[in-house]
Amino acid sequence: MTSIYDEWIGREESRTQHIDATAVAAMAATLDRDAAPGVGEPLPPGWQWLFFNPVARRSGLGTDGHPQRGGFLPPIELPRRMWAGSRVRYLADVKIGAEATRRSRILKVENKVGKRGSLWFVTVEHTTRCDGADCIIEEQDIVYREATPPGAAAASAPEPYAGQARWGREVQPDTTLLFRYSALTFNGHRIHYDQAYARNEEGYPDLVVHGPLTATLLQQLALDHGEGRALASFEFRGVSPLFVSRPFRLEGHTNEDGSLALWARGPDGELAMSATATLR
Repeated sequence: MTSIYDEWIGREESRTQHIDATAVAAMAATLDRDAAPGVGEPLPPGWQWLFFNPVARRSGLGTDGHPQRGGFLPPIELPRRMWAGSRVRYLADVKIGAEATRRSRILKVENKVGKRGSLWFVTVEHTTRCDGADCIIEEQDIVYREATPPGAAAASAPEPYAGQARWGREVQPDTTLLFRYSALTFNGHRIHYDQAYARNEEGYPDLVVHGPLTATLLQQLALDHGEGRALASFEFRGVSPLFVSRPFRLEGHTNEDGSLALWARGPDGELAMSATATLR
């Protein structure tokens, strides 16, 4: 079945960027780590999302703070957009201080109908190369949806998640954490810092914790319980939003096949993000 956005399938763009140690140090401070990895050391998993982000002029932003529609991504008119999940393969280290290139290609543009109306899914493949080798290959799912009436996002009581954790830790998301992560990733989406917009325009009860921030924390949890091994793959799917000043838990266990089942559990016990990691 064809769609009006089929001409965007196969479209490519490429960005080259220095993997800056200063940005890495700022990320380490944001995550409250004891020390930051230095020049020549591997970039931790999930930290690649600090780099290769679009730098749009302020006049080129939409009302939500994202770059206006069109350009590399198709000009889908639905007003709400979010990063729904990714499937990441870690093939080789991206070294801090090196120059890396990310080539992006649109794989799919699909229309679906959900509980709240029409949805468009755009799948983008990102291939990051460093020192002449493919280092990270990621398929990223971006979803566009219709507007949510104020208050609707918290209309139904969440169901407690039944996952049995063998290990985990609590995260206290405050406004400074959200501000710093937005700044480091040059993410202007107003749901992360503009409370009035988040509540009145997008229907959330408060500021929203970034999905990739939660995914980065889950990858670190995997490494903490990976017996010194590196990540080979990681995939995650956002299920329900997390909000500022509401503590949530990162949890997981080891599956029989050696992979790791991971998730973020919201303050009411609900499943906020599910993930799977494999180690090498």
